[in-house]
Amino acid sequence: MLLKLQGGKSLAHTTGHLLLILLLTEAGKTLGNAHSLCLNLTVKSQSKPGQPWCHVQGSVDTKPFLQYDSDSNKVIPLGLLGEEVNDTKAWTELSQTLGEAARELRMVLPVIKLDKKETRGPPSLQVRLCCQCEAEQCSGASLLFSLNGRTALLLDPMSITWIVIDPGATRLKDEWESNQELAEYFRKISTGDCSYWLREFLEHWENMLLPEPTGN
Repeated sequence: MLLKLQGGKSLAHTTGHLLLILLLTEAGKTLGNAHSLCLNLTVKSQSKPGQPWCHVQGSVDTKPFLQYDSDSNKVIPLGLLGEEVNDTKAWTELSQTLGEAARELRMVLPVIKLDKKETRGPPSLQVRLCCQCEAEQCSGASLLFSLNGRTALLLDPMSITWIVIDPGATRLKDEWESNQELAEYFRKISTGDCSYWLREFLEHWENMLLPEPTGN
């Protein structure tokens, strides 16, 4: 299921398509033999002493397999899935990229302008990055951005199309849309790096992600 804009399809159709991918990956209902990898990042411009300014949790087919925080600057494996791949080259590269992405997002936070009535303390940015692979090919990707817990923007990295979910994020969308370097950075991570990590990890998880039996 490709997320490219095709002739004759409206922006509303594309938005619905992207949200459907997010809902399917969140529910673990990827289509056919597809598998999904999702990274949930929370970045704060400021944090209290002893609390990390960034936290990440990663899952494959909704099953958690890693977590990361800025205090330790380490990616910690979770469960058998994490332990199976934490000595791989892809794991090392994922660890480095998470640290870089967290710092990049934290640099973006101070320039985000929020309505005064919605500003309560330092802003926080939540990013849900998902990619889907089928037959060793990237078949879909999406990034969902929330500000202070409120869903704001959706990015289709296949076509680098920004979609406003919250009208209050229109100005932010215009700013990010004009920043081609930032959009290309998000595109590379979601359609390139993410799908590469998933393909590499699936070689180790081949017998660990079998469909669960259904009741009669």
